[in-house]
Amino acid sequence: MGARILPVLILVLAAVLLLGTSTFMVREQELALRVRLSAIVESDYKPGLHFKIPFVEDVVKFDRRVLTRKFDGEQFLTSESQGLTVDYYIKWQIFDPATFYQATQGDEGQAAILVGDNIQDGIKNAVAGRTLKEIVTSDRQKITGDFQEVSRTALQKLGIQLIDVRVQRIDLQEDVASRVYESMKQSFEGIANTQRGEGEREAQIIKSEAERRSIEIIAKAQSDAAGIRGEGDSTAATIYATAYNANPEFYSFYRSLQAYRNSFGKDRDVLVVSPDSEFFRYMKSPTPARR
Repeated sequence: MGARILPVLILVLAAVLLLGTSTFMVREQELALRVRLSAIVESDYKPGLHFKIPFVEDVVKFDRRVLTRKFDGEQFLTSESQGLTVDYYIKWQIFDPATFYQATQGDEGQAAILVGDNIQDGIKNAVAGRTLKEIVTSDRQKITGDFQEVSRTALQKLGIQLIDVRVQRIDLQEDVASRVYESMKQSFEGIANTQRGEGEREAQIIKSEAERRSIEIIAKAQSDAAGIRGEGDSTAATIYATAYNANPEFYSFYRSLQAYRNSFGKDRDVLVVSPDSEFFRYMKSPTPARR
C-alpha cells in the first residue's frame, strides 16, 4: 500500500510545484513584466492569472500606485547667494515598466533617488535664477512650473510620470527674514502712498465735476423758475385785469382786504398811517365810492 501511494504523492507534489512555478498573479495595484536571463519577454500584463516558463523565466513587479516622497529642509541659494530652506514633496508613478526596469534595474529605491535628484536640480536652477525678493513675492506655483516640464520630460525617459511637485514652505535665515520684512514693508508703504495719491486725485476730479454739475443744475433751475414766475405774473396780471374790468369797485375792495391781511397779520408789526389815508377807506366806510 505504502509503495503505491509514494509515487502518487511524488506526482502530486511535482504537479503542484510545476503549477506554482509556471503561474503568477498580477493584482490591480501592480505592474509586471516577465524576464528571461535579464531580457524582457513580456511587459504588458493586465490584472489576473498568467503563465511563465518555470525555472527559466522570472517575474518582476512594480507598484502601479502614485508614490510620494517628501523633502524637508533642503538648502538652496538665490542669485544673491542668500540661503533658503525649502520643504517640498513630489508625486510620481511608473507608467512604462519595461523602460523603468531597463533604466533602474527594477530598483524602486534607486528610482526614487533619481526622481529626487532631478527635481532638486530643477528647484536649484529655479531658485538660483531669482533674487530673494522675487522668490518671496512670486507665486510658488510659478516657481515650480518653470522646471516641471523639463523634469517631466527627463523622467519619462525612465518610464516615470511626474504627477506633481509642491513647495510647502520656504524659510529664511533670521537676519535675512528681518531684512526682507523691512524691505517688503517699505515697498508696500510706497505702493500704498502711490495708490492713496491716485485716489486723492481721482476724488478731486470727481468733486470738481460734481460741483460743476451742481452749478449747471442750479443755474438751469433758477432760469426755469424765473420763466415760470414770469408766466405766473403774466397770468395773474391778466386775471387781475379781467377781474377789474368786470367790477372795478369789488376789485378795489378785494385788493384792500388783501392789503389789510398782509399788513395786520403779524403781532408785533407797527403801521403808521394817517387816518385820512385812502388805505382805511373801506374800514371807515365799506360802501362803494360815489362816481
